[in-house]
Formats: sequence, structure tokens, C-alpha cells
Amino acid sequence: MASKRSEDEYGEKVNRAIVDTGVKMATGLVVGGVFSLVLFKRRTWPIAFGVGTGFGMGYSNAENDFQNKNAALLKRLQKATTSA
Repeated sequence: MASKRSEDEYGEKVNRAIVDTGVKMATGLVVGGVFSLVLFKRRTWPIAFGVGTGFGMGYSNAENDFQNKNAALLKRLQKATTSA
């Protein structure tokens, strides 16, 4: 079994971080827009709050993913045990 290069693992983490942050920001935009239309008489602050919260959550997840060095090893071990 060929092991991944560190550049590939880093690239996967970056891609995962960008996608996760984008999804969370888009969800915050939608939820903030709904709250803005329904509850807050078309104010813009719920939209900004939702997007900012989504960005913060995505950034936090990405930071945790980059700092947790054992996560990639655990994923490889889980794949190896399930395929064996």
C-alpha cells in the first residue's frame, strides 16, 4: 500500500477546510437572510452575523484539523481495519 505524501495530505486538508468554511458561510447567509426577512424587518445585521458565525465555525474546524496530527493516522487505521 503506497503512503500519501505530506503535500497531498496538506492539500486535502486545505480543500476540506475551504469547502467546509464555504458551506458553513452559505448556511449562515441563508439562515441570516430568513431571520432578517421574518423577524428583524429586513435589517442586514442578521445576515452579517450568520456569515461571520459560519466563517468562525469553519475556521475553527480547519484549525483543529491542521493541529490534530493524529487524525490522518486514525483515518488510515480505520480504513485498513474495515477493508481487512
